[in-house]
Formats: sequence, structure tokens, C-alpha cells
Amino acid sequence: MNDTQTSQTWDDNAPSFGHMLHAGVDTSHKVILYLEDISVSFDGFKALNKLNLTIDAGELRCIIGPNGAGKTTMMDVITGKTRPDTGTCFFGQTLDLTRMTEPQIAHAGIGRKFQKPTIFENHSVFENLELAMKTDKRAWVSLFAWLNSEGRDRISDTLKLIRLHAEADRQAGLLSHGQKQWLEIGMLLMQEPQLLLLDEPVAGMTDDETERTGELFKTLAGKHSLVVVEHDMAFIEQLGGKVTVLHEGSVLAEGDLATVQADPRVIEVYLGR
Repeated sequence: MNDTQTSQTWDDNAPSFGHMLHAGVDTSHKVILYLEDISVSFDGFKALNKLNLTIDAGELRCIIGPNGAGKTTMMDVITGKTRPDTGTCFFGQTLDLTRMTEPQIAHAGIGRKFQKPTIFENHSVFENLELAMKTDKRAWVSLFAWLNSEGRDRISDTLKLIRLHAEADRQAGLLSHGQKQWLEIGMLLMQEPQLLLLDEPVAGMTDDETERTGELFKTLAGKHSLVVVEHDMAFIEQLGGKVTVLHEGSVLAEGDLATVQADPRVIEVYLGR
């Protein structure tokens, strides 16, 4: 089962967070994600070291840092793939992510996109979005479900948003690399996430695809919160907003791109390499 399929599965035997999930995540304090003193060790290596991070509702945040800084482990903790040794991780005001399973976290409204796109290559673009739609995935319901006009409208709107409306009937495996990345983002959007975690989303894209991806992310910000892990400084500059620099598992610096680029500590451990 690939990563996309995993995020679309709900464990019927898992503890119920139903009333909180369907009511939406409480962001009355304007914070959608709150990590405090998160530490994770692997065989004595501290991947995260008392990491503190706060993401506001509707924010577009970029995360940068050298290899081994803890970026992937941070996303693994947020999505439930890795349990922290210590610390707290809250989604909104009420959901403690350290007590939830990966399917529960995905169902609660956190979507993750890995660097390599995971799509259904033998299905059409339209069918990929249909398969990803946030509906009851129990076998009997899916078997007899018909896509209603509201569902078709949602897919159509998403196709326009990700600029693949003209490719709706095309087999997904025939898309360009950039188009496959957009399709996977569209599949995440069909899940109605409040928070999107995006790992090096423009790696391997052409300059034009990279620019279009930046435009897409800026369109999504506000309605969604986005955390973008990226190395492409030109792309980060295009996105604007706050940048967090990780080093040795904790936050080294934070601010707009110009501020962190001028920070001597950041130059020494990352930008100067």
C-alpha cells in the first residue's frame, strides 16, 4: 500500500475522535499546530532535540536546514509515523497528535505529500481525484456509491485549481513530473485537509512548473495552512512569509527569508556550504 492509500484509510477500531473531527479543529487561538519540547532519538542519535514550533491557521511556512537537521522526523511526528520520546504536539486546541494513529491524524485534517508523487498511474486524472475524495471508504458503501453532482463539481473545481482540467481524462502515468506533483496535491485537497505538509514539492520541476506551484501554494494559503520543506531558495523567496531554520533537531533561526539568510549561524551551518 502506498503513502496516498495509507492516508485515505480510516481504522474503524481506533478510538473515536468523531465529535471533534467533524466539528473541525479548534483554531480559536489562531494556532493550528503546536509543538513543544519534542525530542526523538534513534539509537542514541537525537533527530529532534526539544523542538518548539508554532504554525498559525492559514499560514504558509517554509522549513529549511541541512541534511540531518530533523525536517523529515518533524513531519513524521506530526503525522503519527514516529512517536516522540518527550514533548507535546497539538493540532488545534484539542487534538493531541501523540495519542492518535496515522489514519486518525489524516482523518482529522492533516495531509502529507512526500517528495516522490504517489498517484494511481493506470487511472485517469479525474479518477485519481475521485478515489481520493473524503467519503466513507467502507467496502459496501464504495461498491454501490455513485458520484453525485456535488462530488463532480468538487473534482472539477480542484482540476481547475491544479491546472489539470484539460488533462481530466488523461492517464495519470502519462503526465509530466510537475503535473504528477500537482495531481497528488489535488488528491490531498480532495481529503479536505486543514494542514498540508509538503516535502520538497518542486524538486525536479522545470522553472515554469516551479513558478506555477508557488502560485498554487499562495492561493491555498488562508483556506489551508501549509508547511513546506524545501531547499530551493528562489522558490522560498517566491512564497514569502516566515521561514524556520532547523539544525541538529531544534530551531536555529526564524523570520523572513532575508533575515535568516543574513543570520551568521545560518550561514555557517547551512547557506555557507
